[in-house]
Amino acid sequence: MKNRILLFLLGSLLPWMAGAQTDTNRIAEKDYAAYLFTYFTGNHISQEAVCYAVSTDGYSYWTLNDGKPVIDSNVISSTGGVRDPHILRCEDGETFYMVVTDMVSDNGWDSNRALVLLKSTDLVNWSHSIINMQKRYTGQERLKRVWAPQTIFDPEAGKYMVYWSMKHADGADIIYYAYANKEFTDLEGEPKPLFLPENKKSCIDGDIVYKDGVYHLFYKTEGHGNGIKVATTHSLTAGQWTEAPDYKQQTTSPVEGAGTFKLINQDKYILMYDMYTSGKYQFTETTDLQNFKVIDHEVKMNFHPRHGTIIPITAAELRRITDKWGKPAEIGTIPNNPVLPGFHADPEILYSRQTEKYYIYSTTDGQPGWGGWYFTAFSSPDLKEWRYEGVMLDLKSEQVPWADGNAWAPCIEEKLVDGKYKYFFYYSGNPKDNSGKQIGVAVADSPTGPFTDLGHPIVTQSPAGHGQQIDVDVFTDPVSGKPYLYWGNGYMAGAELNDDMTSVKEKTIKVMTPKGGTLQDYAFREAPYVFYRNGLYYFLWSVDDTGSPNYHVAYGTSKSPLGTIKVAKDPVILIQDPAKEIYGPAHNAVIQIPGTDEWYIVYHRINKNFIDRDKAPGVHREVCIDRMEFNADGTIKKVVPTL
Repeated sequence: MKNRILLFLLGSLLPWMAGAQTDTNRIAEKDYAAYLFTYFTGNHISQEAVCYAVSTDGYSYWTLNDGKPVIDSNVISSTGGVRDPHILRCEDGETFYMVVTDMVSDNGWDSNRALVLLKSTDLVNWSHSIINMQKRYTGQERLKRVWAPQTIFDPEAGKYMVYWSMKHADGADIIYYAYANKEFTDLEGEPKPLFLPENKKSCIDGDIVYKDGVYHLFYKTEGHGNGIKVATTHSLTAGQWTEAPDYKQQTTSPVEGAGTFKLINQDKYILMYDMYTSGKYQFTETTDLQNFKVIDHEVKMNFHPRHGTIIPITAAELRRITDKWGKPAEIGTIPNNPVLPGFHADPEILYSRQTEKYYIYSTTDGQPGWGGWYFTAFSSPDLKEWRYEGVMLDLKSEQVPWADGNAWAPCIEEKLVDGKYKYFFYYSGNPKDNSGKQIGVAVADSPTGPFTDLGHPIVTQSPAGHGQQIDVDVFTDPVSGKPYLYWGNGYMAGAELNDDMTSVKEKTIKVMTPKGGTLQDYAFREAPYVFYRNGLYYFLWSVDDTGSPNYHVAYGTSKSPLGTIKVAKDPVILIQDPAKEIYGPAHNAVIQIPGTDEWYIVYHRINKNFIDRDKAPGVHREVCIDRMEFNADGTIKKVVPTL
């Protein structure tokens, strides 16, 4: 199971190629919403510390914490100062590594012997380890300086490589490397040379970028030209580098500290460097990492950085660091949606009384032909920060013996059974005999599993004589306490469940498709969803086709869990907003904040980069949450979808 899931992630997520070979984490490039700039500010001990700045366009950067450090150098270093911060997002998508030079320049440029490894899962709190090369390794008595470390994942070794420059006695500055241990608290083995130019002269400030199968090492020639050059290789440790003869900086001023990053959802890279005698940074733009043009006129900063690095971050990560250190007014509103990383559709949401958390379950998207075969769970204490809880049901594994894929449109119900909480997870899948989509159920003692499938489907045929058995919803009537199941594509069916929650009362099955309308306005297509409020049963459904920008939500009400449904006078409550590039918002669930009359609608929309039907818009969807409100007469106000 794990191997199949890994292959899916490798194939479906868009790679972020800036300092790592492939991004195998759960964050797709479309999920990045901003940039984080880590830097220091000067050559006094008070300025030799890690600072943060943020940008939403990659060109305009605004400092956090009023320009003051976000990490205390006295806590993390042996000298009281740190320089040259390099930050990396790890392969899991959730962990960050930072490496810095442990140095106070007032002590002299040949005074330092250490670097610092830092680790974080939230960009706010960092653990650290000091690696003093003379203390850590023998034979380093003639070591004079340890400068500008960086980190990259080496897929050939399956480890994180830390690389930095060192100078011994009167020799050249050479870029060395060693692999970090799994905890990122120490280095393994002896440092080995990674790169030294063919002329055997000094090189410092290495910055490695991977693009199109090639590693590009930007480095500064130290003491012989003092500029930025590039060497390339197909294997980091093979020792086979091809050196480009030209300098890449686009200025006659001295430069150092090259940093390269890719612009989000663009085929452009930025090469930036520290013009350290001019008191400013220069940004250049490239598409091939070989030819660069100056774009200084497009760049804005309200601070003066020194040697730093930039990475993309998600909206949730941006909110986290701005909640901690203040949000610059210049960056405007931070996006709320999508709330989950990657591609997901058909969301179901649960509030668990057992854990006092919210959970989202969804169709795993991004596969051709809606071919996702497993369900994942995400949890949140507040509907804002969502934590990945893992795969909880795999339809291509022995976990579901009757199905072989097409894990679609789940729903879940929490029940107190004999004093213990049970979770009943309903879904549609493709049976192994390929006889058409059917609905199954799995049971667990926890919202995240492990789930045990019943072993056979509980709905196998259409009571309407047509359409698919998909898009299941479960609802417990707060008036009678009875549980109900709803489903349908092209028709809507409902039925009472037996007390075991795993079988349908056949005699109660009823076709209850809302009447009227067209697929352009409110005719029922699929995805029924039911909730109760103030004496009314609300029925929501999706209209049009899941691949259409016009896919939207309509509703009606009833006095009974099994209808008849009266279509609302103004039935469309959620629909596309092309001005905001919001398309196809539908297939929803609804959540009420416990103890309040505060309601939210959870739905999917088509990612704006895949709206063209030739790019299969129906399989690149993302999960969003927005407020849902009611008028005084109980009618639902039109939902305003937000970015």
